[in-house]
Amino acid sequence: MIQCKRVYDPAAGDDGYRVLVDRLWPRGIRKTDLACDEWNKTLAPSTELRKAFHGETIDFAAFSESYRQELAAQQEEGKTLAARGKKGTVTLLYAAKNSEQNHALVLAQWLRSLA
Repeated sequence: MIQCKRVYDPAAGDDGYRVLVDRLWPRGIRKTDLACDEWNKTLAPSTELRKAFHGETIDFAAFSESYRQELAAQQEEGKTLAARGKKGTVTLLYAAKNSEQNHALVLAQWLRSLA
């Protein structure tokens, strides 16, 4: 199972394998304080795409499409994480404030399609 969670929410026993999927380290959290098993920058959106979305140059639909195109080049990395999600729970950690429109949701959907 692949799920998403804000990095600022407390870790839970059922989170399973916790992966930070942001390219930048989240503000206000020390590296020693974050309970995560992996920091995967490879599957995070490119800096240019992130800035375009957060700068409101593009909307979420355009962001999602462009991000999926970026992810297509990361098939092997994605398959590894998707396989882990088939065996147990994988929690994708993100720092975005918007819990309904963010890159982790797009990534989770993409990973599920690989499984």
